Amino acid sequence: MQWGAGLGALHFDRNRSISCGRLVVVAGHPLPESTATIMADSWWRKTLCLAGGALLAAAAYLLHELLVVRKEQELDSKDAIILHQFTRPKNGIPSLSPFCLKMETYLRMADLPYQNYFDGKLSPQGKMPWIEYNQEQVCGSEFIIDFLEEKLGVNLNSSLSPEERAVSRTITKMVEEHFYWTIAYCQWVDNVEETKSMLAVSGPLSELLKWILSHVTGSLVKREMYGHGIGRFSKDEVYALMEKDMRTLATLLGDKKYIMGPEVSTVDAAVFGHLAQAMWTLPGTRPEQLIKGEFINLAMYCERIRRKFWPEWFVDVDDLYYDGISEEPNSPSQLPDLGLYSRSDSFPEEPSTLSHSATTHSLDSDPTGRSIFDSDMEAEYSEMEQLKG
Repeated sequence: MQWGAGLGALHFDRNRSISCGRLVVVAGHPLPESTATIMADSWWRKTLCLAGGALLAAAAYLLHELLVVRKEQELDSKDAIILHQFTRPKNGIPSLSPFCLKMETYLRMADLPYQNYFDGKLSPQGKMPWIEYNQEQVCGSEFIIDFLEEKLGVNLNSSLSPEERAVSRTITKMVEEHFYWTIAYCQWVDNVEETKSMLAVSGPLSELLKWILSHVTGSLVKREMYGHGIGRFSKDEVYALMEKDMRTLATLLGDKKYIMGPEVSTVDAAVFGHLAQAMWTLPGTRPEQLIKGEFINLAMYCERIRRKFWPEWFVDVDDLYYDGISEEPNSPSQLPDLGLYSRSDSFPEEPSTLSHSATTHSLDSDPTGRSIFDSDMEAEYSEMEQLKG
């Protein structure tokens, strides 16, 4: 038996009926089962309609934000590399996606001019990033690099022997097929609230949209990790695997400037794209503690690449060291959205203006005596050592 009830400053009659316009509810009297069921169904329908409408409105707004193309100068697309990727986050790092950061870093390493499209549009295969070049579409960072090498004749691995190229590919696969999932877990599962705060979503529903986007991404990451196999382990086991991968990279790098030696190669773009997430997007987490502590040579490696190929990307000097204090996610200056980029044209390297005598510390070694700096970075690190002293 269902019971009806009514509230409001309404008119009472002998039967204690409460009338309000067209609505009449008999208070204190049992309602027939059919009437109660109809009223319950009607209430649920209205609730579902309202909830569904709100979700549809949020989804429509999100799609609008993701798919709208930034207003930028019209450029001739002939012979231009159009790089489609996610919008820049708020914390100053170019991308929260290791693969987007890998691809853009590769283009800078190869000194190939390109145009960014932060339209959020996925490739026909559902991938990000992807490129367009003379009406051809290519997705998947490995296939993009192969395509550019064939079409434009660039090759960052030209100085490597066949054996070194095999080692380079092995390292790349370890990073992209294993280490990637531990970083994704830390970003989108274990620290999803921190990652959410870095998303660049604006508008009246921005907080709701960021919540939806971050938690949907987290759910997808957990599902994909489970399918991969690594998601079947506990949190501590996932972080143990992460530490092993980072230790392997630190050992392989040693005292070299880059992974394969004194010159950058394709593997450096992949390794940097992933390590940069631990370095600059996960304050106070286990990966940040590792890279800025025990594996400091990886931190210096990331900083070396950032300074050489991302001169407009500013980070605080203190950010190179882990001190247990997390900075606010919006504290670094936001990276400008560059539409068209060419490293040689836009950011010429400037010679150092400071001498070795500016500091009493060694500029080319860490506390263990290993070389960690490039010659063109010595002036900046001289200032850093003075500040830390």
